[in-house]
Amino acid sequence: MTVPQARLLACPVPVPSSESRSLRFLSAADSGSLRASYTYLVFVSLASLDNAAAGVLPPLYAIIARDLQANEAMLGLVTAVYVLIAAASAAYWGYRGDRSNRQRLLLGGTLLWGSAMIATGLARTFPQFILCQIVTAVGVGSIASIGFSVISDVIPARRRGLALSLWGISQSLGAAVGVLLAGMLGAFDWRWPFWFIAGLGFLFAFLYFFTEEPQRGQSEPELRALFAAGKTYDYRITRTDLPVIFARRSNIWLSVQLIFATLAFGSTIWVPRWAIARVQALGYSLEVSTIVGNLFVILFSAGIFLGIAAGYVGDRWQQRDPQGRLKLAMWGAFGSIPFFMLTFFMPISGVSLPAGASVWRLSWSVFVLLLTNRSVFALFLTAFLAIGLLAVDAPNWAALITEANLPEHRGTVIGLTRIVRAISNAVSIALTGLLLQLLTQQFPPPDNYAWGLALFQLFAIPAGLCYYGARKTIPADIVAVRHTLQQRAATAVQPLKGTKPE
Repeated sequence: MTVPQARLLACPVPVPSSESRSLRFLSAADSGSLRASYTYLVFVSLASLDNAAAGVLPPLYAIIARDLQANEAMLGLVTAVYVLIAAASAAYWGYRGDRSNRQRLLLGGTLLWGSAMIATGLARTFPQFILCQIVTAVGVGSIASIGFSVISDVIPARRRGLALSLWGISQSLGAAVGVLLAGMLGAFDWRWPFWFIAGLGFLFAFLYFFTEEPQRGQSEPELRALFAAGKTYDYRITRTDLPVIFARRSNIWLSVQLIFATLAFGSTIWVPRWAIARVQALGYSLEVSTIVGNLFVILFSAGIFLGIAAGYVGDRWQQRDPQGRLKLAMWGAFGSIPFFMLTFFMPISGVSLPAGASVWRLSWSVFVLLLTNRSVFALFLTAFLAIGLLAVDAPNWAALITEANLPEHRGTVIGLTRIVRAISNAVSIALTGLLLQLLTQQFPPPDNYAWGLALFQLFAIPAGLCYYGARKTIPADIVAVRHTLQQRAATAVQPLKGTKPE
């Protein structure tokens, strides 16, 4: 993660320059300071709790429905409402964060959702449960937009893709932690996972007091002279900026790309059901198939870690080519399609699982199959590459939308795209479910799942084409942002020129 950085101009004020502070977030070795790296880790951890709070509920549908005398369908509706409210609140939090002190807002949002999670565990009726989850969603929205805005100021521009890849992966891992806690603690009492995640939220709220608050725009090379002169970047978003944000062509292209990418990715929530059906087709019971199918999905999901390499490569390529990130993300989208198609239809044979075995013994059997069964290894490798190529998109998309917008606009922009993502994800999940029902009339499981999932991966084609369509627009907008920042820095520093030392 560490790459030697260029030495910066000496700063006449007694604090480190903005760029040197930014560099420490990816390498303590550059300046000998660990505090900046600590700040980055706290923010990444908060990002993981965002999805952990959302991921803990679905595995507990049955037990919560029984305890609160509700039905699972209503709990599914709660999840849908939660996602939409969290997305809508992210836009509000992002706008407020672009106008005022982000540290206080993020702290307030964290305390809000943490308190609401505790109240969720104390709920005795279904209406109380719904209200607590709505308040939780409002608080969680702060992490997505304000946290992203802070990260964009914390990380040097030349390392954004790498840092944002870790930010994105932390969210995926957070969702997995939520599911894991639901299974481990929720089996005894469904309330404990909510309290545990709330406790983690309060812990990181406390740790947040010791973080280093970045100055807005401090990671931008164009503002280096401004910060070196001891000045601050005081521009803040206003309502008159909103039409500019909506009209910016890069934001339009990247939002449309996000719609198509989410339509393709959202359907993968059905992949565990496809994996379970694949194992059932080999003659195993639903119980064994559920365990083994989900183990396969966990192994396949390791491909998301290729997103780290994709973020790094995107950073390097962008330094040499203004279209570098665009090209990488585009080919990642196109490249994932054939590998997903192969994954859903590849045959597997020679699978032997112990009857009546425990979860641990079945896990060991799956691991042995991965090493000894050629068809299983081929399926794993293909799925790993499919998910890995899909993971190329996220960090480079995030870096592009960051660099195509001014520092005081970024929280708002990310908040708005969260709404786009949430709606697209809900549509994808619903449409995939309807398509699978229709395909069941023509194909038995697992073929119905294979065809349905394969068809939805075709949305990656227009997602990739959006990058091609934006190949001139986004680099031009990035240049325009840099030019604006240079002008602002020059204007702020101009009065200092010609002054004589006392």
